[in-house]
Amino acid sequence: MTALAAAKRDALDARLSSLAVPRAGAWLAEARAAALGRARGMGLPGRRDEYWRYTDPASLNAPTPPVAALFPPDEVPVFSGVERLRIVFVDGVFDPAQSDDLRLQGIEIERLADAGQRDIHWAQGVYGRLEAAGQTPVARPFAALNTAAATDGVLIRVTGRPDRPVALVYQHQSTTSDAMLHHVVKLEPGSELTLLENGPAAARFCKVLEVDVGDGARFHHVRAQGRDHERRAVTHVFARVGAGASLKSFTLTSNGRLTRNEAVVDLVGAGAIAHLAGAALGDGDFHHDDTVFVTHSAPGCESRQVFKKVLKNGAVGVFQGKILVRQPAQKTDGYQISQALLLDEDSQFLAKPELEIYADDVKCSHGSTSGAIDPAQLFYLRARGVPRSEAENLLVLAFVADALAEVEDERLAEDIRSRLEGWLMRRRK
Repeated sequence: MTALAAAKRDALDARLSSLAVPRAGAWLAEARAAALGRARGMGLPGRRDEYWRYTDPASLNAPTPPVAALFPPDEVPVFSGVERLRIVFVDGVFDPAQSDDLRLQGIEIERLADAGQRDIHWAQGVYGRLEAAGQTPVARPFAALNTAAATDGVLIRVTGRPDRPVALVYQHQSTTSDAMLHHVVKLEPGSELTLLENGPAAARFCKVLEVDVGDGARFHHVRAQGRDHERRAVTHVFARVGAGASLKSFTLTSNGRLTRNEAVVDLVGAGAIAHLAGAALGDGDFHHDDTVFVTHSAPGCESRQVFKKVLKNGAVGVFQGKILVRQPAQKTDGYQISQALLLDEDSQFLAKPELEIYADDVKCSHGSTSGAIDPAQLFYLRARGVPRSEAENLLVLAFVADALAEVEDERLAEDIRSRLEGWLMRRRK
């Protein structure tokens, strides 16, 4: 074992020593054991790992999390005006008192902590399976650690079309909380679900969401990460999308000392669609990393990656996105764009877009840009009497509009748009 491998293994052992995983039934115990084996084979990441070269994982590797101060609850939580089924977690633990009744027509919802005590469960065909598949060709150690050690989360099986979204609400109440949640969503063929997520979650947060989208099903995922600034988070979405099915995911991130969002999507059925988008707004000691890997495994599939970052006062944005087109995936349509708006000369945007194509008949493109506000556009607005600060806000909102357009539900899009405006107004003051 090399010195580097030994250091990564030691870091994993130190992290594991701080975790207490309760006994589980046969299906979950088996999945945890397999994931622990994967984690031990990888160890925790370091800056010399190719996909961690732009993001320092030290605070994520540490046995205990750094202290994260709580922000006052002086703002109405996002999505509050939307009728939804609320499932509340406080520092990573399910809170039944604040949560709604989990019964909803067309859907089955269980806690991982409860379902995991059984010997057999439908989730055993998904839990840890998509995460394991997503470890190739790029290792994702925190996801394996999560599968092995997460003690709470929800298991959602969708058989119809529920009349309202399901909302996962993450509350942060302890300055030293260290939360791990693992969610599984299985959409049966022809079903549809909108899943919302919001809240700061914990001082340090590690989450895995595995989504199996059956043939002809539709999955809409909208999340807002915030608001406590000193929090740190690493999240993962692993998805398998069947024939004629679609997955659309949008993430808004404002504040957060360190956020790493990984998405690994495999289009396994003909005509499958995956749209992944995000808008990040950072000020000061803000580091935000989107790492995305989309695989086209079947013919006639479409993927979109649209990521926008607005950075100021030394904030750092990272985008690592890849489209892999396997040989059977003829007629692929893949598109990827990552852009940053730098509001000063101290901020930076680090991008690594990639295409790897083995099919002949494809249409794939990618691009990445960074720059300041266009002075001509700013002059145009100023010349028509718009104050400078308001003009800059309008241009920032126009910049992120392409990413926000991926949110199909206009109610949700408008709520997110108002949060963006609020963030800009606070920073201008």
